[in-house]
Amino acid sequence: MIRRIVVCLLITALLLAVLPAEAQQTKKIPGVGYLAGASLSSQLTRNEAFRQGLRELGYVEGKNIVIEWRSAEGKRDRVPALVAELVRLKMDIIVTDGPTVTRTAKEATSTIPIVMTGVGDAVGSGLVASLARPGGNVTGLSTLRPEISGKRLELLKEILPRLSRVAVFTTSMSQDYAQTKKEIDLAAGAFGVKLQYLDVLDPKHVESAFRAADKGRADAVLVRVSGRIADSHRKEIAELAVKSRLPAIYERAEYVEAGGLMSYGVSINDLYRRAAIYVDKILKGAKPADLPVEQPMKFELIINLKTAKEIGLVIPPNVLARADKVIK
Repeated sequence: MIRRIVVCLLITALLLAVLPAEAQQTKKIPGVGYLAGASLSSQLTRNEAFRQGLRELGYVEGKNIVIEWRSAEGKRDRVPALVAELVRLKMDIIVTDGPTVTRTAKEATSTIPIVMTGVGDAVGSGLVASLARPGGNVTGLSTLRPEISGKRLELLKEILPRLSRVAVFTTSMSQDYAQTKKEIDLAAGAFGVKLQYLDVLDPKHVESAFRAADKGRADAVLVRVSGRIADSHRKEIAELAVKSRLPAIYERAEYVEAGGLMSYGVSINDLYRRAAIYVDKILKGAKPADLPVEQPMKFELIINLKTAKEIGLVIPPNVLARADKVIK
C-alpha cells in the first residue's frame, strides 16, 4: 500500500511539473489584422514604422505576434470583404488605415478592438464618442489633417510672395472635406488669395485637374487628395506638377520623395510607430473605450531643391532653415 501511495505521489508531482510547461508551449500567439486602403507597397515606410514600434515593445513578427497584412489596393469596394476575413480569423486587434477602412471595421464588429490611424476627425465622423473617452471598440491616433491645411497655403505664400491664385486639388467625398475646405478658405481670406477648387474623385482626374489649373492661371497647387485615390499615384502627380511648372505643396513626405516640391504635415511614420503602443496596451488588458485618442506629436516640412531648380523656383533661406529634411 505504501509503495502504491509513493508511486501515485511521484506521478502527481511529474504531472504538476509537466502541465505548466505544456500550457506555456500551447499559449496562443496574439494575432493583429492590419488593413490598408492603399497598396502595401505604396506605404512601405509606415508599415516598417509599425513593425519598429512593436519591436521596441518586445514583439517580433512571426515569433510572439502574428500580423495578417491586408490591402484594398485603392478599391473601396474590396474593404468590406477584407474586414469580414479578419473578423472570421478572430484577430485579437484590427489596425486600420484611414476613415473608410476604420468605419467599415467598426460596422463589422463591436467586439474586436480597432486601432485607427490616418483619421482626421474621429469625433465628427462618428468613429468615437470623444477623444478623451472613445466609448466603444475604436481608439487610436488622429491626424489633424483638416486643421493644418491652412498652414500649407501659408507656406506657399512664403515661397511665392506674389501668390494670388491657387488651385486646390481635393476629394469632395472625403469625410473631412467640409472642415478642410473651411480651414483653407480662412487662410485664403487672410492672405488675399483666390482659390480654384478641383475635385479629384479618381486617379484619372489628376491630369485633367492640372490642365484646369493651368487654364485658370493658377500660381501654385495645393494637393489635398484622398489617400485612397492618390497613394499609388504620387510619382505621377509630382511629375505632372513639374511638367506644368507649378509649385505644389503636399501633405505627406512621400510625395516629395517621389519628386514633389514640398510637403508639410503630420509625420505619418511616427503615428504608425505609436499605433504599436495601443496594440501593446490592449493585448495587456486595456479596453479601447478607456484609451484616449491621441493627437500628432511630430510635424515635418520637407523640401526638394532639385525639383525647385527644375521649375525655376528659389526657396527663401528662412523657409529652408525651418525644413526638417532637404532633398538636393
